[in-house]
Amino acid sequence: MTTIYDIAKKTGFSITTVSKVLNNYTDVSEKTKKKILEAVEEMGYYPNSHARSLMTKKSWTIGVVFMENLGVGIKHPFFNAVIESFKQRAEQFGYDMLFVSRNIINEKKSYLDHFRHRGVDGVVVVCSVSDDPEVKKLMESPLPTVIIDMHSSKSSVVYSDNSYGSVLAVDYLYSLGHRKIAHIYGHQETYAGTERLKGFIRAVKKHNLDIPKSYIVNGEFFSMESGEQAMKELLSLDDPPTAVFAAGDNMALGAMKAIKEKGLSVPDDISVIGYDDIEIAKHVAPPLTTVKQNMDQLGTAAADLLLEQINEKSKLKKAITIPVELIIRESCSSIKVDE
Repeated sequence: MTTIYDIAKKTGFSITTVSKVLNNYTDVSEKTKKKILEAVEEMGYYPNSHARSLMTKKSWTIGVVFMENLGVGIKHPFFNAVIESFKQRAEQFGYDMLFVSRNIINEKKSYLDHFRHRGVDGVVVVCSVSDDPEVKKLMESPLPTVIIDMHSSKSSVVYSDNSYGSVLAVDYLYSLGHRKIAHIYGHQETYAGTERLKGFIRAVKKHNLDIPKSYIVNGEFFSMESGEQAMKELLSLDDPPTAVFAAGDNMALGAMKAIKEKGLSVPDDISVIGYDDIEIAKHVAPPLTTVKQNMDQLGTAAADLLLEQINEKSKLKKAITIPVELIIRESCSSIKVDE
């Protein structure tokens, strides 16, 4: 069985340095960390969890809470990718994941009580719910906690630059000559939905566009069905938009379906932009232009931030914003603007 001594011998680093990397100490260079972690994976090093727990007084377990009120579930491409990247990063340092469900609350036991009972070293919350009392308890407790996809001044948080992504989308449509730009927004109880709507309004003001209220339609639960229904509302207007920015790729795909069923073309008649860059976005016809969230970076940054708290034995209140980028494909085209 591979030991820490084998890792040290293979990499040429001291046992102390290898131990620091495995325990995610911050005083080791990224180059050194990368080499040691590659050796760990290559050699299949798995430290004895019981021995480690006795020596370090840690459980080597991280609690995971997945909370969303949209009904999309953990299989949604965004949530799935973020949790997977978090899990992979934490496992590199020897941590196991303990997932909990809302059934805990139904048993009149809070998430905080449950995690304290299980002795976890820290908690990550993947959360689209902006005002949940159970999450507040975790944030206000001394237990190391990181929240993904939500802003808070009470805890460490990692989230995408949701508002700026909307600005990128509107800027691009404006550059193509579009002035009648609609927005299908997401559920306003979610941080992402709220921020993306704010970004759209900010971009509209930036370009001095006169957008009627009827161009801003509620897409509710970020689903294809809600996007399709919202697009049908827009198409029924006396003066429909020439471009639509949807706050989620699934809503954008639903909008494209409604446009095609109306006998219109994407992008010749109406341009469409989504948000997230889920896998299917590049495979539809036409391939969807979208604002890309770096889901791997979200999960990895959250893991590093939580492990930093665990190792320093202190609760930090840091906010990390992950940049977004516009991925231009074939669902948008330019139009002539009457001067």
